[in-house]
Amino acid sequence: MNLPVLKPTDFASDQDIRWCPGCGDYSILAQMKKVLPDLGVPREKTVFISGIGCSSRFPYYMNTYGMHSIHGRAPAFATGLKSTRPDLMVWVITGDGDALSIGGNHFIHVLRRNLDINIVLFNNRIYGLTKGQYSPTSTEGQVTKSTPMGSIDHPLSPLSVALAAEATFVARSMDANVKHLGMVLKRAAQHKGTSLVEVYQNCNVFNDGAMAYAQEKAQRPENTIELEHGKPLIFGKESDKGIRLVGTRLEVVNRSDVADDDLLIHDEREQNPSIQMMLARMRYPEMPEPMGVLRDVEGVPTYNDQINQQVTSAKERFGEGDLEKLFSAGDTWVVD
Repeated sequence: MNLPVLKPTDFASDQDIRWCPGCGDYSILAQMKKVLPDLGVPREKTVFISGIGCSSRFPYYMNTYGMHSIHGRAPAFATGLKSTRPDLMVWVITGDGDALSIGGNHFIHVLRRNLDINIVLFNNRIYGLTKGQYSPTSTEGQVTKSTPMGSIDHPLSPLSVALAAEATFVARSMDANVKHLGMVLKRAAQHKGTSLVEVYQNCNVFNDGAMAYAQEKAQRPENTIELEHGKPLIFGKESDKGIRLVGTRLEVVNRSDVADDDLLIHDEREQNPSIQMMLARMRYPEMPEPMGVLRDVEGVPTYNDQINQQVTSAKERFGEGDLEKLFSAGDTWVVD
């Protein structure tokens, strides 16, 4: 029997999209709809779980199963679902406030456990749904409704946190570079283990242009660097600049001054994340910011596989178990 061939429109729900006109979320939604048909996973086997925030309305707009859960706890819901239904493809949709503030502990632990899910973190460096307060990724000195004198907090880097937790797939893209975003989302979906994709997403109401240096085509070549496995780190409008490793630090060089053999070769499959962490710490304006896959390590056991193997072993050793017997075991009380 031939299975139906799905199209992007098949993944669109009948819900009115309630994001502000011009919001970067539209681009991420569109690319997700384009990528999903290529994965060959039926809609009934696809689930989107979100927390709270503008990004977290995402499940309403997908014609799949989904859950709009509670603030910061989407990874916990995803852990329960993927552990009991490992046959499902599970996506977690979250934002910089949802994942890195109240949800910070859940975010770290799902990464270190290597649960076989995909996390897409919309990063606009602001709280959008609650109308413009500073977030964990807001820059130092940023003036917002909750920091009228400028933020004094050092911004949190999602990529650095993920690499420190030894996540097996870590990547970054942006809403304005749709072809690149689609490629990264597809690679994340194909990875076995936890995949994290940070997406630079413009909030044109409360933080418009915060990442224009990376999103605008005119500025992008000088301020970002696209990572390709096995290739040297080269950037610039004329591809005239590169990155080389000098001792324990990275530096920008002109290609006219050094041989290409001196440039750092990107290795996304390196088990030791030390250099990948150095890439994650490259920040504008001192350095070009990395775009693409920083880390893609295969062969690490997943949490859902291991927990189900333990369940199988327990059944083989102790039998199927008896829920009524468990309820009656040990001390019991009768309440009149």
